[in-house]
Amino acid sequence: MKYIILLVFFTTFLFAKVEKIVVAGPIATVSHPFFHMIENNSLKDITKKLEFKLWKNPDELRSMILNKEVDFIAIPTNVAANLYNKNQNIKLLGVSIWGILGLITKDNSLKQLKDFKNKQLAVPFREDMPDIVLKELIKAQGMKIDDFKIRYVASPIDAMQMLILRQVDHALLAEPAISIALNKTNSLPLKIIAPNLYRSANLQKEWGKTFNTKDQIPQAGIAILGNLPNKIIKRFEEEYVNSLLWYKNNPLKAAKLTTSNLKMLEEKGLADSIKYVQIEYKNATTSKEEIEKFFNILMQSNPKLIGNKLPNDNFYFKE
Repeated sequence: MKYIILLVFFTTFLFAKVEKIVVAGPIATVSHPFFHMIENNSLKDITKKLEFKLWKNPDELRSMILNKEVDFIAIPTNVAANLYNKNQNIKLLGVSIWGILGLITKDNSLKQLKDFKNKQLAVPFREDMPDIVLKELIKAQGMKIDDFKIRYVASPIDAMQMLILRQVDHALLAEPAISIALNKTNSLPLKIIAPNLYRSANLQKEWGKTFNTKDQIPQAGIAILGNLPNKIIKRFEEEYVNSLLWYKNNPLKAAKLTTSNLKMLEEKGLADSIKYVQIEYKNATTSKEEIEKFFNILMQSNPKLIGNKLPNDNFYFKE
C-alpha cells in the first residue's frame, strides 16, 4: 500500500502544474494563436496562468531572451539561430509562417521586384527578416542594393502610416499590415486624403522563382527558452497547432479576438489578411531541411545573420 501511495505522490509531483507560462511575440500573425490559447485556457492541465508579452522590435525580443523573461517566444528563424550560436539556451520548436512579405505601392504598373529600381522603398526592421529577404532577392536577381532607394523605418506600422500620409509611395510590409493599409485607404475618412494602394510583388513567389524552389520561406515560428519538461513543451505545441488551425479557418472570429488584445491592429484588415499568409505548422525536425536551405543562402551572403555558422542538431527540438 505504501508503494502505491509513494507512486501517486511522485507522479503528482512530476506532473504538477507550473505557476505560470509566459509567451512572447510580435504583432504579426505568428503570435495570434496565443490569444486563442489564453481565451480557452487551453493549458489549464499544466499551468495556472498563460501570459502574453508583446515585443515591438528586435531589440525588445533579444532583451526578453537575455533576461530570461519568457518560456516560449514567437521569433524569426534566423534570430533564433543567431541566439543559439551565441550560446543562449534556446531551441526551435517549429515553423508556422512560410509567407508573409510583399510590396505595396500607389503605382499599379509595378508588378515585380525589379520594377522598384531607383524608387524609394520604406522597409521596416533593418537587418531583420523583411530586410534580409529583400536584400537576398536583389542580389540573387543580379541587381545591387544601391539600385534601390531604401528608407528604413522602425516598424511595419510606421511604414504603413507613411504610405497613408503620402510620405512614401512604396513599402515592403508583412501581413497583416498590407491588408490593413489597403482597408484603411479604401474606407472613410482616410479615403478622401490617402492614395489608392495596390498589392505588388509577393516576395515568396519572387523567392521561389529566383532560387528555383518552393514559393515559401521558413520565416518565423516558436522557440523554447530554458529547460522546460518535455510534457510542457509537447502540450504547448499541441495547443498552439490547434489554435493556429482555428485562426486560419475562422478569420472573422480570429480577427475580433486578436484586435481585442492588440488594439493597434484593425479588425477588418486583419480578417482580410489571413488568406494571404502561408500558415502551416511544421515541427523543427520536419522543417530542418528547408530551414538549412534558407540559412545556407544567408551564410553565403551575410553569415552574421545566423551567428556565423549553421546551428547544429541540438538547435532543433526533438521529443
